[in-house]
Amino acid sequence: MKIGKNVWKLLLLFLMGMVVSESTAFAKESKEVKVVFTHDLHSHLEPFYLEEDGKEQKVGGFARIMTYLKEQRQENENLLYLDGGDFSMGTLYQTVYASQAAELRMLGALGADATTFGNHEFDYRSKGLADMLQAAKDSGDEIPPLVVCNIDWEATQKSETAEDGAILQEAFEMYGVKPYIIVEKGGVKTAVIGVFGKDSLECAPTCALTFRDPVEAVKETVEEIQKQETADLIVCVSHSGTWEDEKKSEDELLAKGVPELDLIVSGHTHSILEEPIVHGDTVIVSTGEYGARVGTLEMVQKENGRWSLADYQLTLMDESYQEDKEAAEKIQELGETIDSDYLSQFGFTKDQVLAHNPWEFTKINGLGEILKEEPLGNLLADSYRYVVNSSDTGDDNPAMVAVVPSGCIRDTFHKNKDITVADAFQVLSLGIGPDGVPGYPLVSAYFTGKELKTMAEVDASISPIMSTAQLYVSGLSYTINPSRMILNKVTDVEFQDMDGTVQELEDDKLYRLVADLYSGQMLGAVTEQSYGILSIVPKDAQGNEIPIDQLEEHIIYADGRELKAWECVARYLDSFEEKTEAAEPEIPEYYSTTHNRKVVEADSSLGAVLRNPNRIAVAVFSIGAGLVIILALAIVMIVRWRKKKKRRMGNVR
Repeated sequence: MKIGKNVWKLLLLFLMGMVVSESTAFAKESKEVKVVFTHDLHSHLEPFYLEEDGKEQKVGGFARIMTYLKEQRQENENLLYLDGGDFSMGTLYQTVYASQAAELRMLGALGADATTFGNHEFDYRSKGLADMLQAAKDSGDEIPPLVVCNIDWEATQKSETAEDGAILQEAFEMYGVKPYIIVEKGGVKTAVIGVFGKDSLECAPTCALTFRDPVEAVKETVEEIQKQETADLIVCVSHSGTWEDEKKSEDELLAKGVPELDLIVSGHTHSILEEPIVHGDTVIVSTGEYGARVGTLEMVQKENGRWSLADYQLTLMDESYQEDKEAAEKIQELGETIDSDYLSQFGFTKDQVLAHNPWEFTKINGLGEILKEEPLGNLLADSYRYVVNSSDTGDDNPAMVAVVPSGCIRDTFHKNKDITVADAFQVLSLGIGPDGVPGYPLVSAYFTGKELKTMAEVDASISPIMSTAQLYVSGLSYTINPSRMILNKVTDVEFQDMDGTVQELEDDKLYRLVADLYSGQMLGAVTEQSYGILSIVPKDAQGNEIPIDQLEEHIIYADGRELKAWECVARYLDSFEEKTEAAEPEIPEYYSTTHNRKVVEADSSLGAVLRNPNRIAVAVFSIGAGLVIILALAIVMIVRWRKKKKRRMGNVR
């Protein structure tokens, strides 16, 4: 009997040992992964000024990011570095996009394991993107894999842009663009999928590709990965973004629609997510724009194979991170041709100081959020009129009005800082002209006084809904009452010169307006987009309508070349030397405040709400009055019918 008990004890100890060893084995096999991520770097290879919480400092830059990555790799040599797209367009480095591929080559130098396309990668049209990919490949440098899963090549081949699509298809095949890749590090196999969002496509008017629904395409790609690969972790680098409205937040819809995703690196909306968004087992992360912050996270695999977030932080790339010497030297090398290949044709150099700024302008992240006049917007719009009216553009009529939408302004001027040519370019850095030279050119078109009033109404009614559409204007003064009905908020519109002199706009008179090409096309699309409710039709000096697809024929030329929007800013700033008595040229005091170009006065009194209604308000009021009359007649008829019925019932009794 004693022997039996001992046997059972030994057997029990043996089984317990097996359990312990099994649990120990599982603990050893538990997988971990560390991910560093960026997105929306926008050609910010060098540090830049950031104003935040009342403090201004230089942050970012690829050389600082390299220092940070080296520190992280010392702790974990197997970390993944992923980027969410829009790595280009935003500084002078974009001007050598097609020839040097500086942004992609620097991502390669940083050791990026994958990146994807953002809408701004298409800014230089199909040939520009194809040339950039070829330049990156030909450089012989380490370059990151590019992934995107929702291009519809078949539909592209049947589209109106099939020829450009073919150029990109060949370039993508040459570079090796894939729907997904498998990256194995530290015993963890990670599938990295790329996807291009719906809003990104709407923000890429020069993109020649047709895309499939992001959720459907990612879902199919995940199914393919699960069938053909043995991935431990599935990550999506997405250029779709997150929005305040969860029902419209594309990457949240992606997380819900494809719950098999473990992680989404979310680019496009420049969101700074201090805490990740989590749906089920899917984590969504964003670290903001320009590389000011770098995101880092750690994940641990659970028993069921899914992953839990163990650590998450966004790190500001401030002066505590020294610039890595080798990375800084490479950046300098990549920028050496900016002066010779681009700026020389404008008579400028990259580091040339144009003027000093003693004034406080609105921070770039706050620009456009509130419907109001902005001194920076005034300066930019004034620069268009100044340069056009002081140049031989082939049109003797002066530019009476200039407009700059807030969405086209990419940076601000910082207080008590010298403004260089690089800074002037950075403020209006978007686009490319038909000449193939970076920078949107200005266009000239004529609008009636009545249409200029409609344009002011678009600003007043649409800007609170879409902040990027807010207009900053030179040449006009208008009053907005937010208490009035939509599309009837503007009460007074006048022409206003720089000295504050105002004069009445004549409804049928043509006025010359200048804007950058993109903004001109957007203004020209108002009539179609509003289904004719609003009418803004670009015309030539003789009053002939200009179709939107022919607006490029009205680009402004000076000295035989396209007049670029950013160039106007640089030339205007350079002109301040003659206008100020300071020891060095500086922005005049005029731009330290506003000048009643856009007056916002909320007044809900009946007189203010009904005063001076436009045709839309009259139509609405008329319809409303008609409905009231119809309702009143219906009530009268019902009352009469009831009275007659009562009489008949009385007669019956």
